[in-house]
Amino acid sequence: MEEHRSLIIFSCVLIYMGMCIGVGLWALRRTKSSKDFFMAGRDLGIFVTGLAVFSSTLSGFGFVGGPGLVYQMGISSIWMIVCSSIGYCLSFYLLGKRLRLFAELRDTVSLPDAMAARYNSEMSRLLSAVAILFGVVTYMSAQVLAMATVLQDILLSVEWMPEINLATCMIISCTVLVFYCVTGGIIAGVYTDVVQGAVMMIAAVLVFFAAIAAVDGGMIGTVTTIMKDDPEAIGPWGTLGMMGCLSWYFLFALGGAGQPHVITKMMMNKNVKDAKHILPVSMAAYTVSALLWISIGLTMRALILQGAHPELASPDAAAPQFLQHYVSPLLAGIVFAGLFAAIMSTADSFLNIGAAAIVHDIPKAVIGRSLNQELLWARIATLVLAVVAGVIAMYSGELVALLGALGWGIFSAALVPGVAIGFNWKRATPLAANTAIIASLLIILTVRFGKIPIPFGIHEGALALLTSLTLFFGISLLSKPPKLDSDIEAVMDI
Repeated sequence: MEEHRSLIIFSCVLIYMGMCIGVGLWALRRTKSSKDFFMAGRDLGIFVTGLAVFSSTLSGFGFVGGPGLVYQMGISSIWMIVCSSIGYCLSFYLLGKRLRLFAELRDTVSLPDAMAARYNSEMSRLLSAVAILFGVVTYMSAQVLAMATVLQDILLSVEWMPEINLATCMIISCTVLVFYCVTGGIIAGVYTDVVQGAVMMIAAVLVFFAAIAAVDGGMIGTVTTIMKDDPEAIGPWGTLGMMGCLSWYFLFALGGAGQPHVITKMMMNKNVKDAKHILPVSMAAYTVSALLWISIGLTMRALILQGAHPELASPDAAAPQFLQHYVSPLLAGIVFAGLFAAIMSTADSFLNIGAAAIVHDIPKAVIGRSLNQELLWARIATLVLAVVAGVIAMYSGELVALLGALGWGIFSAALVPGVAIGFNWKRATPLAANTAIIASLLIILTVRFGKIPIPFGIHEGALALLTSLTLFFGISLLSKPPKLDSDIEAVMDI
């Protein structure tokens, strides 16, 4: 089997790509309206919704970017995932039932729809849609870059394949991605999540044990080797430092309740009461799959320090290189296929909410209605967003995980105050929600593009989230209490 390793891995990926095309065509027949395209007909069961929520959180960000960050920074990025239990609980407690009731009450097809209903403000709809667009193109670029990085690593290992550069792999990835998303909408994504989620949970456990066995001395040998090279890397804060890690913990624990690609799936389940059952499914799946994030990054760093593996061209190559050389070819092929599934389904979620912002939310806020032939324009918008994300991924020069963290930060700072807090606090005002969105975008974009350094490695998203929350509470408390529509008030009383 080993002599055919590259062929086995390549075949698994080809089979998966073919499956994506098949799922897209199947979903095309079920996607008959914009409601189907954006909300999967609001008819998903507990298991499907639970795996869809988990898959949207991890994806290429976790399976490619996560090991890359651990390889580069040591323990630092683990603070992004140890908060997952808190993040999931907060998200479901604050929004699991409420978002689904809003969807039922006002027939919402997007998060900005729910914002407009809660605050009775078209400006809230517009600003939340703009914030979602900024986050989508950034986070989507992380998915495209992850997919292209993995595809290039696989193709370079196939002897009879000509050498293919990253740009070509990005074009191939975007082409398959666009076909999959344009034809099937969110229906394609959520049903792929079922297969992908199950595969990745099993594969994560197998890869974890393979990672332990790959280094002389197992986990103790890994820790000892890294500690001799750089004691900070294996310490509780890694090389980023305490304040930087805590800023990530704050951003990822509270920020989960502001991720539109995750929380909109809470509007898709069949029954309102399902939220309490969906939560443990999502948490268990994420916890098991996060073993990949931790184990591969530490193992690859130890292997290179021991001289058992050559230096990596980029930290993002940690996961692909480990799978290519240190697990059985069949397991590697299954994990790579599952990884592509994770990326595809999450990218589908991003493109879906981005397309909704362009063809449904922004026009509704500006001209009072969504575009005519909404389903057609949604598919065109999906294509445009994929191209823009590909260009950003190609020329940003960022690692997968850092692009993903930037997108997460945009969503968190802009949407947590108005959504996670505002949907549970009657005192919240439209002015407070709108100001929080504007301030958060200004801070993140100014710090990022102005290249303004923040002391102690604090993430700009955490700074923006702290500022937007302060403004949100301050303005709401200083303003006159808003008058809510009776049906909205009834939902908030539940």
